[in-house]
Amino acid sequence: MGGDLRHGGLPGTTDPAGTRPGAEPRPVGTPRIVGMVWGLLILNTLGSTGAKTIIPLPRSLIQMVTMGALVAAFALALAVNARLRIRASAYVLLLTLLLVASVISSAHLESGFGALFRCFRLALFVGTLWLLSRWWDGGLTFVRHHIRMYFAVLGSVAAGLAVSPGAALPDLYGGRLVGALWPLTPPQIGQYAAVIIGLTVLLLLGRRTDRVSAAVVIVPSLVLLALTHTRTATLGLLLGLVLAIGSLILTSTAARRFFTWAVLCATVAAVGFASALQAWFLRGQSKENFSSLTGRAKVWDALLAAPRSTSEQLFGVGLGDKSFNGLPIDNSWLAAYNEQGLIGVTLVAAIIIVLGGVALLRPPSLQRACAIFLISYCAIASYTEAGLGDASPYLLHLALAASLLAAPAETAPLSTPEVPRRRVPRWAQRSEAI
Repeated sequence: MGGDLRHGGLPGTTDPAGTRPGAEPRPVGTPRIVGMVWGLLILNTLGSTGAKTIIPLPRSLIQMVTMGALVAAFALALAVNARLRIRASAYVLLLTLLLVASVISSAHLESGFGALFRCFRLALFVGTLWLLSRWWDGGLTFVRHHIRMYFAVLGSVAAGLAVSPGAALPDLYGGRLVGALWPLTPPQIGQYAAVIIGLTVLLLLGRRTDRVSAAVVIVPSLVLLALTHTRTATLGLLLGLVLAIGSLILTSTAARRFFTWAVLCATVAAVGFASALQAWFLRGQSKENFSSLTGRAKVWDALLAAPRSTSEQLFGVGLGDKSFNGLPIDNSWLAAYNEQGLIGVTLVAAIIIVLGGVALLRPPSLQRACAIFLISYCAIASYTEAGLGDASPYLLHLALAASLLAAPAETAPLSTPEVPRRRVPRWAQRSEAI
């Protein structure tokens, strides 16, 4: 995206003050270092496992980079907010309670000492969000940081595809796109692409960016999303945009026009390309494999059928790698139940309900629409993806939604300095009286 991404916009021109019609002025007092902290948090949540890269990267090196990014993010956030000024946030408070539940469940060491390390990581993650909450004012600053960073991540994926198409589309993943330079799985790439596509579309409808700048982000991201064959990300993008744009229909002519054209194009595509869309959606799987959600249902049934003590039901077995018997759980609710018990599930549900409730109570606006998109996307993806119970991109998406729903900070009125009274001599007072 053109210049808007560089100066307060989706890639935008050199207009940092936001003097263009419809431009979003940069919030006064938001340091540039805050954007660096947000980027480091995103780097930390990229993960350390995935496809084989062109240049083999030891997992220890990847973990050192991602964990180092989190430590650096916390240190920078602490430096820029040395006075520890924070804003009240129900979202971060619920994350803090989830951290407490995670520590209690991990203290038994049923998942080994790695559980305590993951608790330490979650503590740094939540602490950094508390420090950044000072700048959560309902503006679009963090939306732009979000798009810029994930667009850079997708740029690395596109570069790996250009350098080595065989490594980027391996047979191991059924020809689906993976990260050839940094180990990223197809669901990860699909998630990043879907999120920035949705946010960019909403910024375009809200006239916070121009069409050329938006096309620079949307078009290549759509291509990468299609190459990943990720059904969850695609459904989350479509349903999330329907809900977000639906919240703007009554107040935005552009939203009504876009919704009408989208429905028309979707109808034509469904009729004219039904067989191609079905083939893309099934990914060559049998109906049995598709009905079991690529084997996920078998893992879920085994997890629910496993015997558990009362303590394990309430608090779980401690933070782990979101797997059960060596197989990925791929469900945020069951992963939270396994690792943080019913208390963890309750807190995760409270996060979604509170954010969704606040979004519904806000008056229609672009910020509200972006928040609705992010909340609905995370809720949809939680069915086949894990991450709502631990430091992950999904918690960052929800943190962005919380920043958009925050009430603008009240600015103290400027006080007029008192002008000292000048003493008038008595002879001057007599002359004035005359």
